[in-house]
Amino acid sequence: MSIEFIGYIATQPFSEIHPRSGQTIQPEYVEKVARAHEQAGFDRALVAYHSNSPDSAFVAAYAASVTTKLKFLIAHRPGFIAPTVAARQFATLDVFNGGRTAVHIITGGDDKELRADGSYIGKDDRYARTDEYLSVVRQEWTAEKPFDHHGTYYQFEGAHSLVKSPQQPHIPVYFGGASQAAIEVAGKHADVYALWGETYEQVRDIVKQVRAEAAKHGRSIRFSLSLRPILAETEEKAWARADSILERAKAQAESAGIQRREPANEGSKRLLAAAAQGTRLDKRLWTGIAGLLGAKGNSTALVGTAEQVADALLDYYDLGITTFLIRGFDPLEDAIDYGKKLIPLTRERVAKRERDRKVA
Repeated sequence: MSIEFIGYIATQPFSEIHPRSGQTIQPEYVEKVARAHEQAGFDRALVAYHSNSPDSAFVAAYAASVTTKLKFLIAHRPGFIAPTVAARQFATLDVFNGGRTAVHIITGGDDKELRADGSYIGKDDRYARTDEYLSVVRQEWTAEKPFDHHGTYYQFEGAHSLVKSPQQPHIPVYFGGASQAAIEVAGKHADVYALWGETYEQVRDIVKQVRAEAAKHGRSIRFSLSLRPILAETEEKAWARADSILERAKAQAESAGIQRREPANEGSKRLLAAAAQGTRLDKRLWTGIAGLLGAKGNSTALVGTAEQVADALLDYYDLGITTFLIRGFDPLEDAIDYGKKLIPLTRERVAKRERDRKVA
């Protein structure tokens, strides 16, 4: 099975070691980063969603206008616009960009952030709403004639979209969330289930759970893993770079008055459980930043030479991971660097693994 690499497009340069500066939306930076990802051989690039961030679909539309092949993974939070409207918006965008759209569904685990956009229901209710939302979205994408829907959260009569995605049967749906409620919804709706960079044991466990849920609905599902590769010419230099990143992140957090806050979402709790085992796990999984900042999102790294990190990615591939979402602490520079060696080397090793399996 072929693998997919997903990068990351922000609207301004920043990371845990680079403070935000300048305008929140910098079109020239978006263009530079999008083109760099395309040239580096990424399949897609994620555009994130937060309650205070620029609209992810519009950012992806602009990035698509300055690229020709790069695809996009647009983070989308259900519940804030009608599912019929969202479905038509994404289908419209997909027609204009030539079938380069995928949607990453993030229901959200932080009650405080969700209230900033007006959602006050609890986590289990949010996932129930997401379940219904995705059922309607899928119908809007695929129905050939008007349909009615009478659910708990949404009521529609005569819903129908004239615009259809060039991708069949519909735009790919990626899904994030590690709670039991999330896994149950993922099993019903996700084409790709996304998890953060966990240990081999944790990945093996959650892949098994999600596959079992998907099987209940007669579905198969693919898996994505998010990591922050830290590369250098030698392993010693790579770990020294990781140490430097940790010190710079500490300094930036102190300067900004950022304190570690215990997370509410299950994905971050799983990362912190890994971090509690140590900063260096398995072959080269590093939890330093996750432990420092409370595992806010994608915050674990693989550290080593390109060859060593490619081998670690291959281990995850053997556990069922076929998509890798990778971004660096030096976002633009690292994306370019990944394209020089890590991406082609990993593709080569996966292809060899598949050839060897066929022979065996």
